[in-house]
Amino acid sequence: MNTAPSRTGSPAPLPASGRLSPGDVIRVGLVGVRGRPLRACLSALGIAIGIAAMVAILGITAGSQAQIEAQIANVGTNLLTATTGNDLFGTKSELPTESATMVSRIAPVRQVSAVGTVSNATVHRNDKTDQRDTAGIAVQGTRLDLPATIGATIAKGTWLNAATEQYPAVVLGSVAADRLGVHSPGTPVYLGGQWFTVAGILSPVTLAPEIDRSALIGWDAAAKIGFDGHPTTIYVRSADEAVNDVHDVLAQTVNPQHPDQVNISRPSDALTTALAVKNTFKLMFLGLGAIALLVGGIGVANTMVISVLERRAEIGLRRAIGAGRGQIKLQFLTESVALSALGGISGVVIGLAVSVGWAVNQNWAVTIPTQAVLAGVGAAVTIGALAGLYPATRAARTSPAEALASS
Repeated sequence: MNTAPSRTGSPAPLPASGRLSPGDVIRVGLVGVRGRPLRACLSALGIAIGIAAMVAILGITAGSQAQIEAQIANVGTNLLTATTGNDLFGTKSELPTESATMVSRIAPVRQVSAVGTVSNATVHRNDKTDQRDTAGIAVQGTRLDLPATIGATIAKGTWLNAATEQYPAVVLGSVAADRLGVHSPGTPVYLGGQWFTVAGILSPVTLAPEIDRSALIGWDAAAKIGFDGHPTTIYVRSADEAVNDVHDVLAQTVNPQHPDQVNISRPSDALTTALAVKNTFKLMFLGLGAIALLVGGIGVANTMVISVLERRAEIGLRRAIGAGRGQIKLQFLTESVALSALGGISGVVIGLAVSVGWAVNQNWAVTIPTQAVLAGVGAAVTIGALAGLYPATRAARTSPAEALASS
């Protein structure tokens, strides 16, 4: 260490010009990033792609899950359906005409309704088209309490009432209305060989998508065009705590003589399954994002190795004027972490923009995955530190004489 005489005559230490404060070391490390902007951007790109993919996937999945959970909470999980099955010969069986009444006697049952398919009846906009073409629309006789039981709402017009259920009035499901090109109540349609007036159009029914593809007419009106009175689907709402108990006795109640010919289902299970499937896909796509992030980390490591080789003269000069190995190591670690952090922040911004844009496009509530944002930035910094560890250690171990001699 250099010394100089003090006022007392004893030597005093001179400051080591190569020894920088930690803040100065960080600023020196950032010089490497600013001095090679194109290389820095390309190195950060891999990190940005990986982080953007992970944040976007988590954001979109969170929005989708919130949407499904809201649907489940809105429609409930206490709806059961009983539909006709097949007999031993594969022939479609029939439910007894009084099956809905029998189901209503089960103590925990709160609401019961039914629909029955009108065989050989189709619906069209006019009487000039091929009446054998169903266009995927089923004509069904219905009970008046159907909307309350399945949670259906009227988008336009009105539902059937005690008067209109006996006359040629029809309510169309959302899909049926689109296929027929009917957009407002009062439109006449040709149904079962006679003209019916559209009384209303339903909004999409989450738990009963078959209703979306149906033309619904009153039970009595259906009997006038050939309906035999046998329901094909019975909808049952029970007390929440007794859903499983009702499920266990529903088939025997609907068709006591042939319970094996009745299919029982819980429509909300489809939403729960969709939620599980989305979680599975989320894990798969997160794995792909992690691979992209790993590739980006390798790119940063490669950039840092090249940077150390290019700056050997700088390293040797700094070591010669007193910079320690720790400062050299910190300088290059800072540059590596800065590169990764740049990519991480860019990736988070891109990922959030994608997830928000998707949510708006799908009319979902915008969900910001806060944990994903923090994890994305943290992962980028960690990758940067790991990627820069070897190059920084190599730079710190370079002797001043060797570095200056090779420059």
